[in-house]
Amino acid sequence: MSYYYFKPTKAKEVEDGIKARSKRGAFASSWWAQQWISALERLVDSGRLGRGRTYARKGQVISVDEKKDGVLAKVQGSRRKAYKVTINITSLTDAQWEEAIDTLAEQAIFTAQLLAGEMPQDIEEAFEEAGASLFPKKRGDLYTECSCPDYANPCKHIAAAHYILGERFDEDPFLIFRLRGRTQDEVMSALRERRAGEDDFAEEEVDEEIIPLDESVSTFFQLGAPLDTFSVRIQNPAIKTPLLKRLGDASFVPKPGIEALLENAYSKISERAVELAYGERS
Repeated sequence: MSYYYFKPTKAKEVEDGIKARSKRGAFASSWWAQQWISALERLVDSGRLGRGRTYARKGQVISVDEKKDGVLAKVQGSRRKAYKVTINITSLTDAQWEEAIDTLAEQAIFTAQLLAGEMPQDIEEAFEEAGASLFPKKRGDLYTECSCPDYANPCKHIAAAHYILGERFDEDPFLIFRLRGRTQDEVMSALRERRAGEDDFAEEEVDEEIIPLDESVSTFFQLGAPLDTFSVRIQNPAIKTPLLKRLGDASFVPKPGIEALLENAYSKISERAVELAYGERS
C-alpha cells in the first residue's frame, strides 16, 4: 500500500488579490451570507477550512467571476500558475421556482423586504413548500472542482474562493437567486404579477375636478370629506430594527455596535407609536 504525501509549501504572494474583509473570526455578517458559508463548512475538514480562511485573508484569491450556474475563480497556490476553481450550484426547476414564488406572494412582508434589498429570514420555508431549498443543504447541491493536486474535494483553494464569495453575498443577497437560476428582476416581476389583484388598494381611475390653488386658497386648509375607505394599520416591524440593519455597522461606534445600542430605543418607539395610534400596547 502506498501513500501520497505532499510536503507543505508556501503560497506565492499575490499583488492586488481579493482580500477578505474579515481579519479574524467569522466570515460575512448577514444571515444569508452565513448560510452560504455553512454549506461549505459542512463539507470540508477543519484543517483545509483553516488554510482556506488564511488564503482568503492574505489575498490569494485572484478573481471570482459569476457564470450561469456558479462561479469560476483563480487562486494562487505554491506553484507558478494559479489554480482554477469551479463552484457550481444546482439550478432549481421552473416548477420549483413557480411554487416558491406563489408562496412568497402570499406574504406581503416578503415582497416588501425583497424590494428593500433584504433577504426575508423565513424565505427558506417558501422553498421548502416547493420541495427545494434556496441555499445548499446537501452535498448534491454543490459541485466543486480545483486543478490543484490535492485529492480532497473541496480543498483549501475551493474554501478560499467560497469564503470570498460569501462576503459578496453580504453586498448582493440576490446572488443566490441567480445561482439558482432566476434573476432578481425575474423574481420581483413574478411577485408583482401575483400580487396585482390582491392589494387592498387597487389603482382605479377616478374622474376628479382639479381646482387651481389660487382659486382655493381660502379653503385649502379645511377638512374635506371623510376618507371612509382609507385605513392604515400601524404595527411593529416584522424584523427588528430594519433601518439599522439596512445602514449596517458604523465603524466609529465601539462594540457592541450601533444596532445593539439603539435596539431597545427603537423597540420602545415602535411600541409607543402603536399605543398612541390605538390606545393599546402591541
